[in-house]
Amino acid sequence: MSRPRLVLAYSGGLDTSVLVRWLTEKGYDVVAFLADLGQEVEPQAVLFDRAKKAGAVKVFAHDLKKEFMQDFIMPMVQANARYETHYLLGTSIARPLIAKAQVEVAKKEHAQFLAHGATGKGNDQIRFELSYYACGPEFKVIAPWRVPEFYKNLSNREACIDYAKKFNIPITHTKKKPWSCDENMFHISYEGGILEDPNKMPPEEMWRMTVSPKKAPNKSTFVKIEFQKGVPVKLDEQKLAPADILLKLNEIAGKNGVGRVDLLENRFVGMKSRGCYETPGGTVLHAAYRLVESIAAPASLIHARDRVAPEMAELIYNGFWFSRRRKELQKISDEVQTYVTGEASLELYKGNVIVAGRSAKKSLQYKHSAFAMGKEFDPKEPERLIARCKKEL
Repeated sequence: MSRPRLVLAYSGGLDTSVLVRWLTEKGYDVVAFLADLGQEVEPQAVLFDRAKKAGAVKVFAHDLKKEFMQDFIMPMVQANARYETHYLLGTSIARPLIAKAQVEVAKKEHAQFLAHGATGKGNDQIRFELSYYACGPEFKVIAPWRVPEFYKNLSNREACIDYAKKFNIPITHTKKKPWSCDENMFHISYEGGILEDPNKMPPEEMWRMTVSPKKAPNKSTFVKIEFQKGVPVKLDEQKLAPADILLKLNEIAGKNGVGRVDLLENRFVGMKSRGCYETPGGTVLHAAYRLVESIAAPASLIHARDRVAPEMAELIYNGFWFSRRRKELQKISDEVQTYVTGEASLELYKGNVIVAGRSAKKSLQYKHSAFAMGKEFDPKEPERLIARCKKEL
């Protein structure tokens, strides 16, 4: 009798390597799926070997960086989505893409099940599963961290390390790691361990994408980003693919200490959680986009988009990327982005992103705002505006 086939979202780390074996022991043929979103990982051959030694019948890796930037990151930036005003949603935006690609693998492999390694207290379980249901409702979902047999026996890193050693799974983790992290080309997040005390500063050795602003160069770095209809196309006059622009900005901004956030956020599952985030290139990209937008797009559209931006951020954070409501709201930012053609210049200095200039192919009435009265402006118009507004009092 053939065993049921399952596709697991596989990172190559300790948790998902253990899951490959545990699910195999439970009677599944496990297909490990690795999404390349630009994260720094061990060589692919090492990750493949680890998955196979853990029991995977097949291992797939898909390079999703171009799709991640084009169809997920940029629409989110254009929507001005920031959860609780600070978090740029780097982990949240990655989950729907991983899930979508995972479903595609499951269909090709004629699998019946999908699985993920998200914990039972976190937001990722919701993000993965809502995305599964949107992209592949025919599949059954297994969440080991909600299965008592799993979480009662493998609830901490020490137990997982012992389990890996028992089944000769080659891992590099030790029993001393004071935080957990998630990485992709847009950011790195850190949580848990020593970060669970919100009254203590994160240790400097934790940060990986950015230097401390205190140790950043004493000299400013300038960058110029060119957009065409809301899409970054050039960095410092060099034409690059949008994903490559983000990767270069990560390097440049990271060296200048840009993009650190320490946030006590409200999880969708109903608890507060501290997250520390590094989003160097994303922070600069957000700022540059807003600069060109400010001079090129109509105020009515910008204001309409910004009124719904908190809702958009919440939908992304909570796992509703594929929802009808998120798609409806996206139409507003899609309209704004058609105006965003121009350049933004920024000065990076010790963690700060400072405006150095902005221009647009078509600037909307900017010159009309000069203090000197001119023929193009009727000074009686404010009186008429005030008269109309009086009726709303």
